[in-house]
Amino acid sequence: MADSSTLIDMQNITKVYQMGETKVLALNGVSLSIEEGEYVAIVGTSGSGKSTLMNIIGLLDSPTEGVFQIRGQRADGLSGRQLADLRNREIGFVFQQFNLLARAPAWRQVELPLFYANVARSAARGRALETLAQVGLADRADHKPEELSGGQQQRVAIARALVNRPSLLLADEPTGALDTRTGEEVMALFEKLHAEGLTLVVITHDQEVAERARRVITMRDGAIISDSRDAAAVAAHGGSNGLSEPALAPLPRPVAIEQIQERVYEAG
Repeated sequence: MADSSTLIDMQNITKVYQMGETKVLALNGVSLSIEEGEYVAIVGTSGSGKSTLMNIIGLLDSPTEGVFQIRGQRADGLSGRQLADLRNREIGFVFQQFNLLARAPAWRQVELPLFYANVARSAARGRALETLAQVGLADRADHKPEELSGGQQQRVAIARALVNRPSLLLADEPTGALDTRTGEEVMALFEKLHAEGLTLVVITHDQEVAERARRVITMRDGAIISDSRDAAAVAAHGGSNGLSEPALAPLPRPVAIEQIQERVYEAG
């Protein structure tokens, strides 16, 4: 049983996809725990299993077998609505593509998740502005995406992921669409958020991005082949460098923002 500081706990997770008449073993008995306040990078080449692992952690897919818990709550047996509520409450997502509305100012982009949390509009705008300030964009709140640089657009996307005050920020290739200097700025922001206590999990194929984390999990052929922490992380979490167990195939991206944000904007 996970202790009170464990945010994500996976025990003997297996994921099998049916591809026509072929079964693809994507996760094979993976056991993994992530503590609150950790900064974790999950790395691997295409097909290594990191995208499947991300989808399980993000409650975007369910394991075929095994036990997955987030903050001590088992995810198996929850309805689609319950999973969506849990995901919206506990997890913020950042992706390589920013997924911003072309016609909406930054503050409007950021407040969108608050509608799913039933936050009153009067309070939503204030929280959106506060979160934009947190990522250094207080002076860009009224700017539309076309008026922002790529790095600023990614900061808006990060603010949108943070506005519900999630327990976990889950970032998938967050610097993939950015130049080197702008990518450095985004990674520096992640380090700032981590220093403020946020739990971060970054999915990447970029070793330089991974090396910014305090713990690096490496995947190959559907398995976790190494799981290492730096000295500071070991001291902070009382663990030791070690090897975890077995994870492959990407799933569709989450649809909540992409499918209904336009409707929310038009209704506003």
